[in-house]
Amino acid sequence: MMFKIIKKADIVLFAVLVVVGLALSAWSFAAGGAGQKAVVTVNGEHYGTYSLHENQTIEIEQNHHLNKITIKDGAVQMTYSDCHNQVCVKDGKVTMANQSIVCLPNKVMVEIIGGEGEIDAVSN
Repeated sequence: MMFKIIKKADIVLFAVLVVVGLALSAWSFAAGGAGQKAVVTVNGEHYGTYSLHENQTIEIEQNHHLNKITIKDGAVQMTYSDCHNQVCVKDGKVTMANQSIVCLPNKVMVEIIGGEGEIDAVSN
């Protein structure tokens, strides 16, 4: 019989991988804080930016299609779409930064972003 002996290096490698995995999980969880605004794009173009602190309904009519986005109590939801699969409507409410709702057939996307001071990217 052949026995595989676990070496000290194997244990250290395992411990390092566990610590790195936990650190990455904590970082990704903390990065998506409470959202402040909803950014709506239609056909890849900016349609509007809306505060999550103001209850409202946004109706998007384009190319004989209709989508209704409802912002209520800090949450955003696609409450109506005339697309066939209704995935965007079934997604429910989103409230956290970096969450999104996408209606692929109608090419409508709603993305939650953080506050004014939050930096998404830096370029030269």
